[in-house]
Amino acid sequence: MTFADNILSVRGLSKDFVLHTIDGRRVEALRGVDLDILPGEHVALAGSSGAGKSSLLKCIYRTYEPSAGSVVLRLRSGSRIDLTLLSDQEMSYLRGRDIGYVSQFLRAEPRRGPLDIVARAGVSRGMDRNTARDAAAVSLKRLNIDEKLWDVHASVLSGGEKQRINLAAGTISSPQLLLLDEPVSALDPANREAALDLIGDLATQGVAVLAVFHDVEAMERLASRIVLMRDGRVESSGEPSSMLEILTQGARR
Repeated sequence: MTFADNILSVRGLSKDFVLHTIDGRRVEALRGVDLDILPGEHVALAGSSGAGKSSLLKCIYRTYEPSAGSVVLRLRSGSRIDLTLLSDQEMSYLRGRDIGYVSQFLRAEPRRGPLDIVARAGVSRGMDRNTARDAAAVSLKRLNIDEKLWDVHASVLSGGEKQRINLAAGTISSPQLLLLDEPVSALDPANREAALDLIGDLATQGVAVLAVFHDVEAMERLASRIVLMRDGRVESSGEPSSMLEILTQGARR
């Protein structure tokens, strides 16, 4: 792997939080993380709660402002840009076009229905409105969202329905880089299967995926590489077969 091949190159990424409401103590969430991801590669982040997995995703997406380090993204044009140096406005533009983020929770404007939410995500990635609505319909059907719910305010839907809408919005008109934070945690077996199939198809489209899963079966099925984090650092990284053995042994102790 060379730097020129990577969609994402993270170097020395650190994140500190100051607990102002307690006594001003400083907590280190990330401590000098290095990570590279290739096009079409699915990297799964593993580790116990508090290891820094979600903080890493949020620093890449700039929901959190990194304390130090660089996050270099290769754009569709082939040029590279350090996300840590961008203004909020510049970062907002890239979130629409080049970076997707799917969390456990749906964050959408009030009184928007699923079709509108997903179609708007497509428009933000450069699709025209009609094409975006058609693509949104395909995604919602694939993820088993009943057509009767497409114009219902998303706030009244179930947690599993909201999670699938989030996934549809994050994957429409595939981004360069997709960040997934427990995207199937609220899904029943049938809908989980549909979601995992959709995520698995992204590799054939050249999308680089960085995902947090606590589900070993999902990591085994989707990941091309597993990165184990501990105390805000990357402890080890490798092929799923060897890494899952390490994770299984650790869980038994």
